[in-house]
Amino acid sequence: MKRRSFVKASVFGSAAATVLPAATQAMNLAKPATAEYYELRIYQLKDSTQQQLIEEFYKSTAIPALNKLGVKHVGVFKEMKPEGQTKLYALIQYNSLQHFETVTDTLANDAAYQAKGSAYLNAPAKQPAYERIETSLMKAFKHSPVLEAPGKGNRIFELRQYQSPSEAAGAQKIEMFNDQGEIDIFKRLGFKPVFWGETLIGQQRPNLTYMVTFDDMDAKAAHWKAFVDDAQWKKISTVPKYADALLVNKITSTMLVPVAFSQI
Repeated sequence: MKRRSFVKASVFGSAAATVLPAATQAMNLAKPATAEYYELRIYQLKDSTQQQLIEEFYKSTAIPALNKLGVKHVGVFKEMKPEGQTKLYALIQYNSLQHFETVTDTLANDAAYQAKGSAYLNAPAKQPAYERIETSLMKAFKHSPVLEAPGKGNRIFELRQYQSPSEAAGAQKIEMFNDQGEIDIFKRLGFKPVFWGETLIGQQRPNLTYMVTFDDMDAKAAHWKAFVDDAQWKKISTVPKYADALLVNKITSTMLVPVAFSQI
C-alpha cells in the first residue's frame, strides 16, 4: 500500500472507531422512554441569508444525522406573523437524558457531519449564521410522556409558556395537567397537543411549555372558546389552590408555521 493511501486509511479508520461505537449506543437508546426530553432552540436572526443558511443546515445535515441516531422527530418552525425578520424555532425529541448526551457527543466527533454542516457550524465571525440561540431543555409530563407529531397538511402551531412565581407554584400547575385531567380536556376537545414539557434548564424559569395544533386561526379561536366553556375545566379551575392568580404570573403565546421539511 502506498504511504499516502495508508495514512488516509489510518485517519478515517481512527475517526470511524471513535464515531461508530457512539452511534451504535445512540441507536440502542432509541427506545420508548418513561418520559422523553425536548430541546427547544430559538434562533435570533438579522436577515433572510441567515434564515436560509440555518434551514439548509437542518434540512440537509442536522435532521438526517439526528434521525440516524434515533431522534424520531425534529420540528423546524418560523413565526406566523413576525415583526421584522422571523425567528426560527427548532424542537428536537430525545428518548432520555442519556440519549441527549450520546447524540450530542456523537455529532461533535463525527467528521462527516462537521464537514457537511461546516457553512453553519463554522460560520465566520463577520458573517455569523445567527445572532444568538436561546436554548431550553424540557422533560415531558408523565401524563403525556411521548411527543405526538400531527399528520402532514396545512396546519399552524401555538407554542405556549406558563411562567410561575415559585417552584412550588410551578409544580402545582403541572399537577393540574397531570393529575387533575387538564391534558385530557385538550385531547378531548381536539387541540392535537404535540408535547408538554417542564423546563429544567433555560430562561424564565420556573415555567412549563406546550404546543398545540390547529387548522387555521378560526379553528384556534373556536377551540379556545370550547376550552373556556368546558364543564370539566370550570370544575378544575375553580378549586382555590389551582387559581391561576396563585400559580401563573405570565403566559406567552407564539404562533408558528412549520417549514416544508419539518418533521412536526
